[in-house]
Formats: sequence, C-alpha cells, structure tokens
Amino acid sequence: QVQLVESGGGLVQAGGSLRLSCAASGRTFSSYTISWFRQAPGKEREFVAAIGWLGGTLYTDSVKGRFSASRDNAKNMAYLQMNSLKPEDTAAYYCAAGPRYLSAYADRGAYDYWGQGTQVTVSS
Repeated sequence: QVQLVESGGGLVQAGGSLRLSCAASGRTFSSYTISWFRQAPGKEREFVAAIGWLGGTLYTDSVKGRFSASRDNAKNMAYLQMNSLKPEDTAAYYCAAGPRYLSAYADRGAYDYWGQGTQVTVSS
C-alpha cells in the first residue's frame, strides 16, 4: 500500500517556475514507477512525465525541455520541476505510482495509487 501526497502548486506568471513534490508512504517506494498527470477543467487527465525505478524519465512532447522529473528514494519523494511555464500548463497535477516494469506510461488504468492533486495556475 502506498499513499501519495502532492504539494508545491500555486499561482505563477508565464515564464516562471514551480517544483511539485510527491511524498509517499510505504517501504517499497523505490520499486514503483512514479508518474505525473494533469487535468485541466473540462479535459481528461493526461500524462505529463514518468520516472522509473532506476531513474529513467519520459515526458509528453508539450513539456519536453521545460519539465524535469526526479526522485529521492531515500526520502520517499518524487519531484516535478516545471520551468518556462505557460498558461496552457494550468491544471491540477497528480502523482501516481505504478508497477516497476511499466510500458503503458500514459494509461491511467496502469497505476495503482494516486495522490489528491495540487493546483497549478499560470497567468499570462
């Protein structure tokens, strides 16, 4: 069982930066794939980034070069550094924990645990 709690969201101007954190409970955190999804009002929840248990990362095209996922297994923490933010990045951001060997990163159904979300608002 893993519980996830996101933090770090807020209001920022376009071009600014935020770092989201995902705090996890459970002794097996290091064996999970941790991904970030986001959901804007009226839209489906979409994949943003993933970091595997060995630290490999994957990003959706719209955030490549701007967002960076990382993790600290010793602290049971995952992070999403978001730079050069755009108004279209405005959404609730969720972290999710999935199986160690996960290939369908963008498939919401592949994840076992979800956080409650943190709101990111980017003003123009």
